[in-house]
Amino acid sequence: MADFRDFIVILGLSDDPHRTSNQAMELLLKNGYKNLMGIHPQLSEVQGVKIVSSVGQLPARPHTLTLYLRPDKLESLVPSIIKLNPGRIIMNPGSESEVLLKAANKAQIPIEAACTLVLLRTRQF
Repeated sequence: MADFRDFIVILGLSDDPHRTSNQAMELLLKNGYKNLMGIHPQLSEVQGVKIVSSVGQLPARPHTLTLYLRPDKLESLVPSIIKLNPGRIIMNPGSESEVLLKAANKAQIPIEAACTLVLLRTRQF
């Protein structure tokens, strides 16, 4: 699997502009991040951003995997997220999973409980 320094993946990207995942996509694009992809089982594209249906379909190891799924939805994805080995994982509010946190720490994948929107707006992304 290729490795792209600026490749960012939004797990749980929504086509609803009122959803935080969609707002994060918009703000990432506005801040010049063009190498974005989303993961959603029922969508294929949102405003030009390609979406795949599973973690295993990603074409490259991302620099950042930002999460917008509840912990109960994330737990079955933990093995594939760890196998993906992203450069970092951001657990946005509502996606905090102890199972993923423990697995990421064991795999030495940087993980932080933070809000992508806040990180972008405060230039900490």
